[in-house]
Amino acid sequence: MGANNAAAEAVKSENLNLDAAIIGTGVAGLYQLHLLRKQGLNVKAFDTASGVGGTWYWNRYPGAKFDSESYIYQYLFDEKLYKDWSWSERFPGQPEIERWMNYVADRLDLRKDIQFNTTIKSADWDNEAERWSLVTEDNQQINCQFVVSCAGMLSAPLAEPFPGINEFKGEVFHTSRWPKNKLDFSGKRVGVVGNGATGIQVIQTIAPDCGELKVFIRSPQYVNAMNNPKYGEKEVAEYKARFEWFQENLPKTFSGFEFEWQDGSWSENSPEEREAVLERIWENGSLELWLSSFKEIFFDAEINEQVSEFVRNKMRERLKDDRLCELLIPTDYGFGTHRVPLESGYLETYHLPHVSAVSVKENPISHVSPEGLILQDGTVFELDVIILATGFDAGSGALTRIDIKGRDGRALKNEWQEEIRTTMGLQIHGYPNLFTTGAPLAPSAALCNMTTCLQQQAEWINDCIAHVRKQNKKVIEPTEKAQDDWVTHHDETAEATLVTKTHSWYMGSNVDGKPRRLLSYIGGVGAYREKCIEVAESGYSGFTMT
Repeated sequence: MGANNAAAEAVKSENLNLDAAIIGTGVAGLYQLHLLRKQGLNVKAFDTASGVGGTWYWNRYPGAKFDSESYIYQYLFDEKLYKDWSWSERFPGQPEIERWMNYVADRLDLRKDIQFNTTIKSADWDNEAERWSLVTEDNQQINCQFVVSCAGMLSAPLAEPFPGINEFKGEVFHTSRWPKNKLDFSGKRVGVVGNGATGIQVIQTIAPDCGELKVFIRSPQYVNAMNNPKYGEKEVAEYKARFEWFQENLPKTFSGFEFEWQDGSWSENSPEEREAVLERIWENGSLELWLSSFKEIFFDAEINEQVSEFVRNKMRERLKDDRLCELLIPTDYGFGTHRVPLESGYLETYHLPHVSAVSVKENPISHVSPEGLILQDGTVFELDVIILATGFDAGSGALTRIDIKGRDGRALKNEWQEEIRTTMGLQIHGYPNLFTTGAPLAPSAALCNMTTCLQQQAEWINDCIAHVRKQNKKVIEPTEKAQDDWVTHHDETAEATLVTKTHSWYMGSNVDGKPRRLLSYIGGVGAYREKCIEVAESGYSGFTMT
């Protein structure tokens, strides 16, 4: 063991007494550490990974990249930090994004207060001491007043979805735990399970290199072709000149992106005008069609069907094959009610002679044998490599995989197995001094440009902790009524949309036994922010402080 490793292990063996502990060093965790440290707290961040980046550390699979514009997916609290980094293209790939995360950590000098290779396995609230006791997998003890979970909304992978996966004689890779070394698929029989946003990026990227590629599809996806121009000095200067506009306006929009509903309602436009709007936005090649075309696609089934058919026609034009159209184009749910992936040549991938799509909707994967995948009817697909793009226990999984016990020994995992409830996705009744980012019932769980929402949550948490300390209090916790009121508002807002009428990971449908509730607040980023401001300005009405 080298000297540096020995020093790191010695630090990990020390028990710690902190003001605050942060779980995770992704977008939220780095900013939260910066804010709380600036406030003067004795704070440390902990991460299972060996480096910063959160999702951009773990998701290094082939083709991983932004589908938020690079100049939008950035911190906006420091103009110099923003402008001293330049992106190479509109939607850059994982290696560049990871470099940016490391740039932020270094510029803010955060590493000295981060403990890597550390997994928090339990967190217990001590009623008498009014503090949290955390234990790591290495049995390190961490005692602290506040805990802030920045563990991520998509960080608990469904890594073993089929019986027998550990008996497979070939190689198995989950996209969210991809090895750092480059893999060679030449001449190999590769099977990809899953065709969501991640699966699509993998499939379109590795297809040319595989000997054979079989894609196992349960739910076809609406896709939008990505328009990804490279950036030179001119383009970089143009987006940097808009920094103040981004800073002022992004937190007020519906989605946290720069685009907002600018073309009026569906009824205000003639059929020709609607078509022109859809064509213009389609050519933009971003998430705008989903998040900023016509609001009615989220509420009106007939209008949603017309937009869905517009997208289907775009996909049919590219596929030019009736069988592929049947396999790859959705007909049983509407555009925008699931996550909408961007892609680059994904549909054309299926025209390659060595690539085939296998529908497993009616004939699902039963189990894995040493040789490959076995379908329910006994069909065998012999493979050398299985790639699992099978998704996550989204929103709630990062917290339920930690054994969190709150006041009087109540267990969060048990409570969320019955019903997933939070107060604005920021705190949970019964778990004093536990703050959350990217948690259920806030826009950051799914329906937001993540940096916009995570920055807002980190700032609210920082201000709340500062308020508690200024009042010479030790503990803050939402009341049961405040939480009930937020859950009711959240559900009423969600149920007015078409999103809750479908089955997707947004509703927890991808995890057996998970309570059904829209994980993300769909009332809009700006409206959510205003509610958070209102609560803070009222002296944290709905929260008790002792």
